[in-house]
Amino acid sequence: MKNIEKLKLTETSTIKKALQIIDMGAVKFAIVVDKDDTLLGTLTDGDIRRAFLAGMTLEDTIETIYFKEPTVVTANHTKEEIISICTSKKIYQIPVVDDKGRVIGVDILDELLKPAIHPNKVILMVGGLGTRLRPLTDTTPKPMLHVGGKPILQTIVEKFVSYGFVNIIMCVGYKSNIIQDYFEDGSKFGANIEYILEEKRMGTAGALSLLNENLEESFFVMNGDLLTNVNFEHMLEFHLDSNATATMCVREYDFQVPYGVVHIDNGKIASIEEKPVHKFFVSAGIYMLNPSCIEDIPKDEFYDMPTLFEKLIEMNANTVSFPLREYWLDIGRLEEYEKANQEYHEVF
Repeated sequence: MKNIEKLKLTETSTIKKALQIIDMGAVKFAIVVDKDDTLLGTLTDGDIRRAFLAGMTLEDTIETIYFKEPTVVTANHTKEEIISICTSKKIYQIPVVDDKGRVIGVDILDELLKPAIHPNKVILMVGGLGTRLRPLTDTTPKPMLHVGGKPILQTIVEKFVSYGFVNIIMCVGYKSNIIQDYFEDGSKFGANIEYILEEKRMGTAGALSLLNENLEESFFVMNGDLLTNVNFEHMLEFHLDSNATATMCVREYDFQVPYGVVHIDNGKIASIEEKPVHKFFVSAGIYMLNPSCIEDIPKDEFYDMPTLFEKLIEMNANTVSFPLREYWLDIGRLEEYEKANQEYHEVF
């Protein structure tokens, strides 16, 4: 997403100020916001030219000339969805807003069509036994089970590569030779793939202590049995904009109590709630960490990601959540594996 601080105007900004912003950069576009950064509209060179034809001057404000019903996307739109929206509406810049309508960035169609190569590493946890998917995993590691005609892990790699994250480290364990023989150095998938072998179970964070290099950029950590359409570039921007130490993708989970819940006050029935639905946020198994987090992980020990986050919280580190609203499926059981195969071609 394009940094938008230099693109902002208010309704009281002059046309002269708007021209300075539009002519200053390659975007040729400005956004109009209120005092809370809520998006009010957009302004282009064409809007200003039409204003001049109507007799307005450089000292007039933009209040009556900017476009007040712009098309927008959220941080949870995938790159493919944004490209589709832009091309169908014949627009080349599109504001990105949060759930309160505040502007957090601008996506540029040309940049979306030509993905940049990011230096951030992607660390995939693919060493698990997959016991809940036996007998399918008796001979095949779970990330190599086929969904949509290809290994789950291949879809994960291809999604990261499509967003320009090509430097991938796979933490392998159970039947690691199958994964390494298939992906090799990653070049046939447009990636650079390295491997870390877990000699024992290390947990979803413990394997990070085995990294043989000092990371300089924030990096992704993701479980290797997930299918998702999350926009990884937006997640990176969110992490950086939040000045986060660690970011966790979270997903809303609903649980319905199958009975009428009785609320009691001092022994008396105060109310009865019939089959209430409780909503929770659960970890989606996708994380972004600053390199400093590695120092907080014990060396060569079993250590799970929730434990790491608990430690960071105790240290008052800035741990933030990235709500996941797009497609996501954790393939942990046979019924989820079957569901993934049913939905794959529609989603991907």
